[in-house]
Amino acid sequence: MDLASRYKGVVGMVFGDNQSSNEDSYIQRLLDRISNGTLPDDRRTAIVELQSVVAESNAAQLAFGAAGFPVIMGILKDQRDDVEMVRGALETLLGALTPIDHSRAPKTEVHAALMNSDLLSREAENITLLLSLLEEEDFYVRYYTLQILTALLMNSQNRLQEAILTTPRGITRLMDMLMDREVIRNEALLLLTHLTREAEEIQKIVVFEGAFEKIFSIIKEEGGSDGDVVVQDCLELLNNLLRSSSSNQILLRETMGFEPIISILKLRGITYKFTQQKTVNLLSALETINMLIMGGADTDPGKDSNKLSNRTVLVQKKLLDHLLMLGVESQWAPVAVRCMTMKCIGDLIDGHPKNRDILASKVLGEDRQVEPALNSILRIILQTSSIQEFVAADYVFKMFCEKNPEGQTMLASTLIPQPHPTARDPLEDDVHMSFGSMLLRGLCSGEADGDLETCCRAASILSHVVKDNLRCKEKAMKIVLESPMPSMGTPEPLFQRIVRYLAVTSSLKSKDKSSTLGKSYIQQIILKLLVTWTVDCPAAVQCFLDSRHHLTFLLELVTDPAATVCIRGLASILLGEFVIYNKTVENGKDAFAVVDAVGQKMGLTSYFSKFEEMQNSFIFSPSKKPPQGNKPLTRTATPSEAEINEGDEADEMVKGNEDHPMLLSLFDASFIGLVKSLEGNIRERIVDVYSRPKSEVAVVPADLEQKSGENEKDYINRLKAFIEKQCSEIQNLLARNAGLAEDVASSGRNEQSQGSEQRTSTVLDKVQMESIRRELQEASQRLETVKAEKAKMESEASSYKNMAAKLESDLKSLSDAYNSLEQANYHLEQEVKSLKGGDPMEVPDIEAIKEEVRKEAQKESEDELNDLLVCLGQEESKVEKLSARLIELGVDVDKLLEDIGDESEAQAESEED
Repeated sequence: MDLASRYKGVVGMVFGDNQSSNEDSYIQRLLDRISNGTLPDDRRTAIVELQSVVAESNAAQLAFGAAGFPVIMGILKDQRDDVEMVRGALETLLGALTPIDHSRAPKTEVHAALMNSDLLSREAENITLLLSLLEEEDFYVRYYTLQILTALLMNSQNRLQEAILTTPRGITRLMDMLMDREVIRNEALLLLTHLTREAEEIQKIVVFEGAFEKIFSIIKEEGGSDGDVVVQDCLELLNNLLRSSSSNQILLRETMGFEPIISILKLRGITYKFTQQKTVNLLSALETINMLIMGGADTDPGKDSNKLSNRTVLVQKKLLDHLLMLGVESQWAPVAVRCMTMKCIGDLIDGHPKNRDILASKVLGEDRQVEPALNSILRIILQTSSIQEFVAADYVFKMFCEKNPEGQTMLASTLIPQPHPTARDPLEDDVHMSFGSMLLRGLCSGEADGDLETCCRAASILSHVVKDNLRCKEKAMKIVLESPMPSMGTPEPLFQRIVRYLAVTSSLKSKDKSSTLGKSYIQQIILKLLVTWTVDCPAAVQCFLDSRHHLTFLLELVTDPAATVCIRGLASILLGEFVIYNKTVENGKDAFAVVDAVGQKMGLTSYFSKFEEMQNSFIFSPSKKPPQGNKPLTRTATPSEAEINEGDEADEMVKGNEDHPMLLSLFDASFIGLVKSLEGNIRERIVDVYSRPKSEVAVVPADLEQKSGENEKDYINRLKAFIEKQCSEIQNLLARNAGLAEDVASSGRNEQSQGSEQRTSTVLDKVQMESIRRELQEASQRLETVKAEKAKMESEASSYKNMAAKLESDLKSLSDAYNSLEQANYHLEQEVKSLKGGDPMEVPDIEAIKEEVRKEAQKESEDELNDLLVCLGQEESKVEKLSARLIELGVDVDKLLEDIGDESEAQAESEED
């Protein structure tokens, strides 16, 4: 009663008290006749009138909702035998739940149908009662009941799902309706499609009730993709059951298999006409195929194994043949179908080596017009007028080359230049051209008229071929292209040709200020190729720097205000790669020269800011990207025929974005991750270039060697001048490095993102730590050297002092021995004289004795003197070396010797005293 009162209040508020009173009184009279009437015909007439009023008036729907549901539900519960009353009650109930066209109604008008759905679904018994009516034999009872449940589902989905799950055999009764007459079957199919969109429990029960068999039975009965909207509903229900459940996919694979869904893709004759409904059916079937290829939800633990099994089985069932026929050979198919088919092919070979090999071995065409499937896909890329088709076909090559070095090498081995085509030798007519030759011709096309659209598409394919494959990069580096007009140009390497095309595109864009959106991606794609090619490839760096004009152009492109943020950022990354991967030592081409050119052209602050601008752009910022992926195809989301045939119109510019939205697909997560990693490496490498000498090998200049005929004084003076010059140069370099460090710090202050601040802080800290570490290391080395030299000098001075004292002691001992010998000789002479003056007697030969004693003494003295002289000679040599070393260190040797002499005399005097 309270709810009825609130409904009456709403009616009065919206329609006014008088109108509300009139509607209420009229509806109440009809309800009284239905409830209390004694004549069956009168009651049937009343319910027909009630049905008519409720279906036409929003006010009547509100008035009915206040008091009519108990009466109607009573009829459905207690008067099942009166089929006409039950039909009337169901039609009245359906009218109360069906919205009336509100296009001309005031915005403040209350939607009565929505309020009635809420009122009816509040009681779970009402849903149970409606489900029980599905077992009635009357066709219209079942039909109207399904329509009522569908209307409730649209307005009160959660309540209806809960009520059906709690009702015994609720889902079973709905599944039984799929085997009923066509009209009821279609209504039940539509109801189940809505029920299974997000309700996982209902999905499980529906699958358990044999949904797969019933779905494919209906599809076969309706004629597959040639069928009407019923086939679309079947495929939508199938997709709901498979989208997030690997277990349901496994059940389908192990029971019915994938042949029924693959058979929908079969085209019946080359004159197959793609109507709008047939196209939608094919898109729905391709969506189902794509779900099977992806293997289930990302959170499903069995996704990876199921994905691998699904892809293997699908290829075994010849799915690849049907996809190639539909997306490559059937060029009359709508663009949306061809694009979806290409995506399925790419996903089918992603991470599956065997499937990649099968695709590489496929050939298309008939008789003499056969060519490899990859060549046909490349031809589509180079010739299609649809950007969407180019992106979809490019995705096939991306998946084929991803972590497939053998496949990349196979494609690169065909890169053989061919003679320039003439007017009678168009690209589309030569099906016998190899993949690489076709790719090179595409790279060189459009130069004459300045339209480099085909060139940029070929550049995108070449970027996949050389990605993370040094062998392919070196192979491409060896390719030399002839000039389009040999008389006016010389052959040039492929890498330099692509750089020249980049410059041509920039010049054309600067001349044509009104360039359209369709051309705003050419430079970005060419830059992507150059960035990918240069990674870990010093040969590419050397080839680029062989021409000084290349570096000048790239610096101009980085600072070009007319270029987009993405172009300036990618050009900055490419410029940084010429620092990271630069292995040359030639002046003007080494890493130091590139960094020096950047500093002189724009400064490091401006250069690093290009990275931050690019990372915050629409293409590189994940937070600014729209959600990827196609929305599920439903009846409400079915594209029109114009949207199917002109799919490219969906690519609209995002406000404030200068780059083409198509780049969102081409610049995938792996390339964006590569750019971010290169950015950090570039910052570190630039700091490293300025913080370390240009050559890590110490080379002694010739000026340090003493020239012939040069005296010591002139040699020392020349060395001093050389050292002063070196010190001056070092000071200049230190000042320059300080300025660079300040640039890095300044760029950090202007950064807004936290990650950028951390990177700049890291660079500044590294500069400061490197400087402090180097200064500390040099100071420690100088201190250790001084300490060692001081200890050595003290040790040598002490040894010389001890040696001098020893020599002086030896000389004194020798002098004393000589004096004692003289005294002994004198005493002997006196004795001889006294003996001569006395009695004659036999005396010895004194002279002989003296001579003998003298010789012995002389021999002993000479031996000691020789030993002494040898010692003196050795010490004199050491003294000379020490004196030279002391002079080098700036010590006054004469003064030092005088001090040593004074100390020796003082010591001698003390010993005598």
